Amino acid sequence: MPDSKINSMLMKLPDETGKGDVMAATSVLQQRANEIRNNSINWQSYLQSQMIGDDDYRFITEFLSSDGSKRDSLLQNQRTQCAKTFLSLLEHISKDQTVQYILTIMDDMLQEDMNRVEIIREYAKKKRENVWSPFLNLLNRPDNFIQNMTSRIIAKLACWSRDPMEGSDLTFYLTWLKDQLQTPGNEYVQTTARCLQMMLRDEKYRLVFAGMEGVSVLANILSGRINFQIQYQLSFCLWVMTFSPQLVEQMNKHKIIPILGDILNDSVKDKVTRIILAVFRNMIEKPEDAAMVKENCVAMVQAKVLKQLSILQQHKFDDEDIMADIEFLTEKLQASIQDLSSFDEYSTEIKSGRLEWSPVHKSERFWRENANRLTEKNYELLKMLVHLLETSRDTLVLAVASYDIGEFVRHYPRGKSIIEQLGGKQMVMQLLAHEDPNVRYEALLAVQKLMVHNWFVKI
Repeated sequence: MPDSKINSMLMKLPDETGKGDVMAATSVLQQRANEIRNNSINWQSYLQSQMIGDDDYRFITEFLSSDGSKRDSLLQNQRTQCAKTFLSLLEHISKDQTVQYILTIMDDMLQEDMNRVEIIREYAKKKRENVWSPFLNLLNRPDNFIQNMTSRIIAKLACWSRDPMEGSDLTFYLTWLKDQLQTPGNEYVQTTARCLQMMLRDEKYRLVFAGMEGVSVLANILSGRINFQIQYQLSFCLWVMTFSPQLVEQMNKHKIIPILGDILNDSVKDKVTRIILAVFRNMIEKPEDAAMVKENCVAMVQAKVLKQLSILQQHKFDDEDIMADIEFLTEKLQASIQDLSSFDEYSTEIKSGRLEWSPVHKSERFWRENANRLTEKNYELLKMLVHLLETSRDTLVLAVASYDIGEFVRHYPRGKSIIEQLGGKQMVMQLLAHEDPNVRYEALLAVQKLMVHNWFVKI
């Protein structure tokens, strides 16, 4: 499918695939918005105190008393006044309660008809003003509702308008979303995730987001303790990102497959299962690099996805897409097992960062035949092993990585000097004082192998 068609399809996609917009109805933002709509604002007092002008007073009171076709007619006939009034009110009124109300009815106006975003865009263009500045400034307000309702409006303007968001404005907004996702105890996190769902359906926006370590942020959050709704929304973000094949490689770097594999294994919600299977399918279908496709298949097998697929096949799903994805993935993963070499298995395990005592580690034949391959791509796998020794807190990972370092040294002529250059010897030495006896034991064996002067002198 051509890129233009893919982007068109994604932009028309609802944020919540399923029956009814459950998330919108239950999010903290919408609950608060329902309360705010019932507030009564004394516009007359703002007029009398000269905080707003006659034309703004007339428009806002007429707008609020109209609905349906009457409101459509008002907005068609007074497009310029509409934009002027809303922007003027936001600029001149500082009271939080009133600003909350203005933003809520403005968001409602855009939600009723997405083409209304052009009212704001056209006015800014006519006045030669930056359409984003009034809204981006509101993201700095201390009131969380104001920030998040503003964010919703920005996302709509950015996704529904003819003129895309660009440059420093786009960077500022995406950085704000990224920071909000990572804010502990953020009660509006569903709204943040929803705005990101909207933005990442546009390829321009998702490439910028990926360029600011966005995939890493999503991976970190998904690997933590979060509810199923956030699991769904952030997995949705990853799914739309897989439509840009160049971003799949970033997902591998941040171990998205094992992270989503864990969520899939524990998932009790069909929509979470459905979106993760869709991510996995795209990670096999979209990349043009056959080696990457193979690597992704092996990573899924190691993340026990094949086992979970066999369990899912026993379920009765109403959704045909789920069944089609289960069949597709089962076929591809089973085929990948047939072609799997022991080195492919080992390489994928190292890249996943989840080492265990799989048969290859203790196989003399494996090391004899493959030790030299650990030096490929500028020592890529060896650097990963050393990084695991330095950063992992998992005792099993540390023990297996220490053993592998020793075996590489034992089977590769220049292994000792290479490991020393990469900092591996120092890492192993530090593990001699580790609290876990198995880690200490494997580290001791590795150090002994590193101390042997030359494994390749024939006796």
